[in-house]
Amino acid sequence: MLNTGSNAPTEDGKSLERALGHQVRALRRERELSVADLSAAAGISPGMVSKIENGQISPSLATVNAVAKALNVPITTLFAAFEESRDCSYVKKGTGVVIERRGTKVGHIYELLGAGIRGETVLEPYLITLEEDAEVYTGFRHAGVEFIYMLSGEVSYRHAGQDYHLKPGDALLFDAEALHGPQTLIKRPMTYLSIIAYPRQ
Repeated sequence: MLNTGSNAPTEDGKSLERALGHQVRALRRERELSVADLSAAAGISPGMVSKIENGQISPSLATVNAVAKALNVPITTLFAAFEESRDCSYVKKGTGVVIERRGTKVGHIYELLGAGIRGETVLEPYLITLEEDAEVYTGFRHAGVEFIYMLSGEVSYRHAGQDYHLKPGDALLFDAEALHGPQTLIKRPMTYLSIIAYPRQ
């Protein structure tokens, strides 16, 4: 917690318990289980389940493991909501970094909208603009998966030999290791959101 200069006490004493309780409640409701259902499946009392969900106790590992098994999730899932730090990338409109990706063609503008998030997966969100003089190119190929969401204009987008007519509001999710790219620029200029995800090396 941040120090504010106030004499008010900080609230870091029960943060783990609250995060655990929040996750247990969310998973229980997601599975449409009552407190009684979960307590019976985990072999603990309904009162214990309520105290866990409200962050009022620090349950034993055996109890947490029993709850995890009853919810059919790994025990680590119950602690997923608790992290000491969380990465965040904030980019205001018009301030994304304009970059040149491998294979970038004339009239293709790539604006990187975020970077720097840790984890096992790299996520690259781009705002792509194809201007009036843009060239078609279907030879893009890279690791991971790519998601495209059309914002303006129209394009026939090719992936693995198949063409998809994309208009504003249309989306395309595909294996990016196959050849892909804009095949026919129907209505220019055009913009679309492209999100590329691949395992971190």
